[in-house]
Amino acid sequence: MNAANKAFVFRMAPSHIAIIGAPLDLGQGRRGVDMGPSALRVANLNARVKSLGYEVEDLGNIPVEQAEAAPADDRHARFLPQIAAACDVLATRVYDAMERGAVPLVLGGDHSVAIGTMTGVARHFRERNQRVGLIWLDAHADMNTPETSPSGNIHGMPLACLLGMGPGELADLAGFRPKVAPRNTVIVGLRDVDRTERPQVRESGVRAFTMRDIDERGLRAVMEEAIGAASDGTAGFHVSLDMDFVDPKDAPGVGTAVRGGATYREAHLAMEMICDSRRMTSIEVVEVNPVIDEANRTADLAVELIMSGLGKRIL
Repeated sequence: MNAANKAFVFRMAPSHIAIIGAPLDLGQGRRGVDMGPSALRVANLNARVKSLGYEVEDLGNIPVEQAEAAPADDRHARFLPQIAAACDVLATRVYDAMERGAVPLVLGGDHSVAIGTMTGVARHFRERNQRVGLIWLDAHADMNTPETSPSGNIHGMPLACLLGMGPGELADLAGFRPKVAPRNTVIVGLRDVDRTERPQVRESGVRAFTMRDIDERGLRAVMEEAIGAASDGTAGFHVSLDMDFVDPKDAPGVGTAVRGGATYREAHLAMEMICDSRRMTSIEVVEVNPVIDEANRTADLAVELIMSGLGKRIL
């Protein structure tokens, strides 16, 4: 790392980043997020992360079945076997990276890939008799189950699965559930929850900060509490960043856009505070859809946010 970079980089202790692409789009109805990993790489992700002084290893993409080759056979949990198979492979890739001392950086794909990422992270710490927390930056709770989901799309179920409430094929991945304790799980930016999903969010024990909380209290206070909850009694926390956390004015190319999200600066502050905590164990960025983006603007912002999470600073 050269002297100029030292002036604005606050780096995590691990120096090795393992990039893993997960081009999965079976979890949702709108096509295109399978090109998210490519869009992030086109936005010069690898070189920009290297500029912070990290050793970067790009492990390529996991294999994923295409929707045309595997018709959905369960309207309550569409493409469940195919998603479970992809998440199982991803979990192993993430686990192996962490066993080698690397920080996994997973590029989605729709948000169902979080089941695989978090399974690999949780397995790594479980074998050391440690817990891991989770900060879920998202407009949606993603806590539906096949019984409550109005669409049957699994990208609306990953957090439920990680908490042990989803289909067994996903909730029991790697042979244990839950992957994360509710009291160490925090949703930030919530503003779109299905009516049938609300009771599960309220009763789960998860700490959910809505956009009203951010409006009333400010992003800094919300993130301080979120980091505290995710860190309480854990070895650290995984960050799952759905780009619809950000308002569609700044991130138009996402799987399910919802108005009224975090501003450009709020999103950066969230990632900067996460980095400052030195508690982040791993990170994933999901739901980038270049098909509906504007000149790769959302992917470029996603890379900027990753950079803030990994230590880039203004001064």
